[in-house]
Amino acid sequence: MVSLGDDMRYEVMKYENIRSIRIDKGYTQEQIAKYLGISQNTYSQYEIGVLNYPVDAVVRLADFYGVSTDYLLGRTNIKEPYPKS
Repeated sequence: MVSLGDDMRYEVMKYENIRSIRIDKGYTQEQIAKYLGISQNTYSQYEIGVLNYPVDAVVRLADFYGVSTDYLLGRTNIKEPYPKS
């Protein structure tokens, strides 16, 4: 059985790339929350894994940062977005 603490750590690690790229690019949670049209508190809850990112938010973040959604979600280490058809 997995403890609640382990589950929380998994949720935080699951979206580590989204947090890391925000910090690397020099943006605050407040700036990104404003871009997404949500409160800073809601965005913070996304980053720590309390709330799951909506698909549209992940797509908007991928476009904003110029990376693939798979990169943001930790499914690949390749940052480049897929070519548009």
